Amino acid sequence: MQSYVRELVHQEQSYLFYDLESILGQETLESLPFSLRLLVENMARKAPHALDSFLDYLRGNTSEAEAMYYPNRLMFHDTTCLPALADFAGMRNMLSELGGSPELINPAIEAVLVIDHSVIVEAFANENALDLNLDSDYSKNRERYEFIKWAQESLDNFKVVPPGTGIIHQINIEFLAQPILTTQTDQGLLIHPDNMVATDSHTPMINGVGVLAWGVGGIEGQAALLGEPITLSLPKVVGVHLSGQLAPGMTAMDVALTLAERFRQHGVVGKFIEFYGPGVAQLDWAARATISNMAPEYGATVVYFPIDDESLAFFKQSGREQADCTLAEHYFKTQKLWHADDAKIRYDEELALDLSLVEPSVAGPHLPHEHLPLSQLASSYQQNVQPASIAVEHPSNRINTCFSDASDIEHGLVAIAAITSCTNAGNPRELIQAGLFAKKAAAMGLQQKPWVKTSFSPASKVARRYLKTSGLQQALDQLGFHITGFGCMTCIGNSGEVLPEVDGLISQGVDCVGVLSGNRNFQGRVNPRISNAYLMSPVMTIAYALAGNIKASLTEASFINENGQTYSLMDLMPTDAEIEPLLQQCLSTDDYKDELSHLWQGDHRWQALEADRSVLFPWQERSNYLRRPAYLQAVPSKKPGIQALHNAKVLLHLGDNITTDHISPASSIPKDSLAGRYLIERGEDPTKLNQFSTRRSNHEVMLRGAFTNQKLVNKQALANQKLAVVGADGSLHTSVFEGAQTHIDNQQPLLIFAGRNFGSGSSRDWAAKSQALLGVKAVLAISFERIHRSNLIGMGVLPLLVSDVEAYEQLSLTGTENVSIDLDAPLAVGLNHFKVTVEDQAPFRASLFIDSKQELEYLEHQGILPCMLRKKLEVK
Repeated sequence: MQSYVRELVHQEQSYLFYDLESILGQETLESLPFSLRLLVENMARKAPHALDSFLDYLRGNTSEAEAMYYPNRLMFHDTTCLPALADFAGMRNMLSELGGSPELINPAIEAVLVIDHSVIVEAFANENALDLNLDSDYSKNRERYEFIKWAQESLDNFKVVPPGTGIIHQINIEFLAQPILTTQTDQGLLIHPDNMVATDSHTPMINGVGVLAWGVGGIEGQAALLGEPITLSLPKVVGVHLSGQLAPGMTAMDVALTLAERFRQHGVVGKFIEFYGPGVAQLDWAARATISNMAPEYGATVVYFPIDDESLAFFKQSGREQADCTLAEHYFKTQKLWHADDAKIRYDEELALDLSLVEPSVAGPHLPHEHLPLSQLASSYQQNVQPASIAVEHPSNRINTCFSDASDIEHGLVAIAAITSCTNAGNPRELIQAGLFAKKAAAMGLQQKPWVKTSFSPASKVARRYLKTSGLQQALDQLGFHITGFGCMTCIGNSGEVLPEVDGLISQGVDCVGVLSGNRNFQGRVNPRISNAYLMSPVMTIAYALAGNIKASLTEASFINENGQTYSLMDLMPTDAEIEPLLQQCLSTDDYKDELSHLWQGDHRWQALEADRSVLFPWQERSNYLRRPAYLQAVPSKKPGIQALHNAKVLLHLGDNITTDHISPASSIPKDSLAGRYLIERGEDPTKLNQFSTRRSNHEVMLRGAFTNQKLVNKQALANQKLAVVGADGSLHTSVFEGAQTHIDNQQPLLIFAGRNFGSGSSRDWAAKSQALLGVKAVLAISFERIHRSNLIGMGVLPLLVSDVEAYEQLSLTGTENVSIDLDAPLAVGLNHFKVTVEDQAPFRASLFIDSKQELEYLEHQGILPCMLRKKLEVK
């Protein structure tokens, strides 16, 4: 390997680096996509033992290869980190009980937690909303935050960005990602690119500024923290040629939604996407980040913009050291990692987009890739979504406070309008455009409709600074878009309750919708009372708050103020000539530096929390937030291996597009639910049950919430009990949790049958943990989303792809059948085949492609965490 190391002299300082041209040869290097060049560098530096087979694949000498990727660092948000921290604490307990050294369970690389997923839009449309929501956040989550403080004190390499600071991916891009890194070695100072992973599917946002990263499941992330590589089969790379320039008024969100539809149609699950061509230079760093952020909405692993002048300009503007930026440019150009001549690159597949053809766009009502030109939204809703006509009772006096005119009450009412999410709420151009739009609307006497719950949750405090400097936050406030918190909020379902008047209408059958500048709109995700939601840019979110109904044709209709004056959308829409000067005037390097100086401190609420350092965490039996994980108790010291499954039962027979939201909710815990009743029986206040996302360190709650989404249908169940499951004695149970327990008590292995895109959506480890703890040994599906498949393997659950799709889709199951799954041969790396026999029905085939020896090892150990325990047990 030393033969690949070269010297780089920069401003009289000598650095060592792994020279890609020496490793690959000039011809191969110049033809290789930039994202794969970065993988090669990482493997040469961190996994040289695996590099040769990887290079053979790149040179066409073999048909298979796996990458062993070692990230420099890992990031969490709180709803993935809390379970991970509980797992770390539980592993320490288990390792101690097995006779090992518990202090060996420690992060081997830098880990950063950004607490952004817990704050809820409870207070809104008033100047105190930010403080009120933070007060409520701490009131509900104090025990969780004290646990985080314990981890901060008791684990090495673990840092915390406290609540009320920003969203994980914006914090990453504004403060934590670096243009270049150096590492001191015995041979000298080694220079190399930044790279990372995070336990959130929108991690590829950082790809927008040239940093290689992707999202992993929480379980896989824990293994990386313990020093394990992240392995993947060498992905196909889709080259996307960009040309042209966006028309005036078009936004990065318009591009992102246009591409989401095209990529989902093309099929990019598990692939790398890389942009090239003259159109790349027409997109600023924030637009690139917005586009890259949407990677999980079509299943891509990476959505990469190679580093160039725009990337480094952002790093300089955001306060990174000038010397580092200059050194980075020298290094990236020397390594041919700089986006200049891309004519020789060979991509596995190619697509193209002319930016000048992008139209104002939205997506909905249920999926991020359901792209619609804005001009078609009203008609699409009326033709495809709007329920049958209903007769609404005469509004009560309380309803009249919102609806002075009963004619306003009709399907399509906008109940929630939220400027939110890592996708858009940190994009300066889009936020300044929205602020200017709000300023014009307020000056013309326009106001949001009184039934619309408005909110604004910026992705960082830097956004608050430039909106305040420009005077635009005042305009947003005038339309009810006060800052409600620095966190994900509505985008992840933390929208709080809709207005009581609107809730009453929903109960009467009026279809109300949400509009948000977010990245996901799955049924019920934005709010459990709202089935239909549309994704759009921040400026269009404000426009629909003014219009009040999704059926308003904004490309034609006018806005009317209280004096009867009418205005069109274009009367309010700011021009690029208005936006550009504000961008130049308001974005200040000093703002980034000042916010960075306060990044780790937190406010008085955070500083008041206390926790003691200890090797073992003191679990409390009375706690309803923190329980020692059930899967980290009584772990045998020997690995159990992989066995065929016989006499298994199908717990659930599900259809297509089952998301991790369907499997494991993040929403508020209803007091009349199984989980709610459990908590109340244990002394919780029925008004303070919090959300499932905040209870993820309590398996008792999470199991009772699994598979409770009202949109789920078990094809085995009776029509009037669409989510019932069959128990061990053949009786019907209305709770999946209770039905599964009867099989567990019988030591009966369970299966789940599903359709296409099983496990799409958030990188929610509890979607896999809940299935494993419900006794599920294998999931059969027509296709899996990448991260969920990894999480299932991480919990020792077999994710089997159905080969005989036609026979599989004709299955008619009652839940009482015995099912056997037999291996054609012992499981091995590569493609494995299975025979599935269902009692009284024709057998069919399934397969499992195991990407790496590491994946095989995890399955043999029945999960990553038992595997890690046994490895640590071997350390003397």
